[in-house]
Amino acid sequence: MCKYSKFDKRMINCIKIESDVKMIKKHLFEMCTSLEQIIIPSSVTSIEDGAFQGCKSLTQVIIPSSVELIGEYAFSQCTSLKQITIPSSVESIENSAFEGCSSLIQITIPSSVSIIRKKVFYECSSLTQIIIPSSINSIGDR
Repeated sequence: MCKYSKFDKRMINCIKIESDVKMIKKHLFEMCTSLEQIIIPSSVTSIEDGAFQGCKSLTQVIIPSSVELIGEYAFSQCTSLKQITIPSSVESIENSAFEGCSSLIQITIPSSVSIIRKKVFYECSSLTQIIIPSSINSIGDR
């Protein structure tokens, strides 16, 4: 697992997570403002609340097909994030997961997702297209 301790996490620009990690814990990389690239291995099944919140330099995230949950505020305020690929393994996108991602242009939600919680795309001012499948049972609840 990637760890930081005696240095300023705002200086991290690339993170490679080891292949035995199962979840990215709450707020682990929050406010890594210089982070541009993250390599998430296929062992990860959960990206927890606020994991990458405020990573303002992050431009692209490829979420592996092992991830089932994108937690609350997981990528919120990632203002440089232009592209996100949500795999068909994801079942739920939690509250404000992408809130404030003002550079995000387009997103396709796979048919595996049945729940999109509230404010998921709030203040995504560049978003011109969201493709929502018929599998969605609930939008904006909770």
